[in-house]
Amino acid sequence: MGEGASLQLRDIHLPDAISWWPPAPGWWGLLLLVVLVVLSIKTFVEMRQRREARATAIKSLETLTHSFEQDRNQHKLVSALSVLLRRICLSYYPRKEVAGLSGEAWLGFLDTHLGKSNQTTPFSKGPGRILVTAPYQDLIEIDGQALLSLCRDWIKTLPPKGRKA
Repeated sequence: MGEGASLQLRDIHLPDAISWWPPAPGWWGLLLLVVLVVLSIKTFVEMRQRREARATAIKSLETLTHSFEQDRNQHKLVSALSVLLRRICLSYYPRKEVAGLSGEAWLGFLDTHLGKSNQTTPFSKGPGRILVTAPYQDLIEIDGQALLSLCRDWIKTLPPKGRKA
């Protein structure tokens, strides 16, 4: 090559920078794993809270049972059971679904949530009916043990995870 012919040198061009989007498949897997872990922890915490709420309700019922066995005050028992069931429902179910219920609607709600295997209506037509009639009666005669047993069964059939809104 002669002096007059100059070499046409070109700059080295680097490739374009690697884009951050879309991420590599490993990052998608990591994202999926993080979401699953978060959902699992949330579900575990909710189930634990529901189990603790159910255990607390059963302890409260045992306290009421002991109190009733000591003083045999039927009005006090019916009133306390009604309050306990209402508190449990407010913690397990959406407030708008439970708070306004009274009378037959309240008993129907309790019957509905007693359990799928139960085809009877022990609150509406059985020993649980006293929950709405007792406040309006001076003298009541109830089978306290049957009522306590019904409430205990109702509490035990609560799902470990409620439908709280």
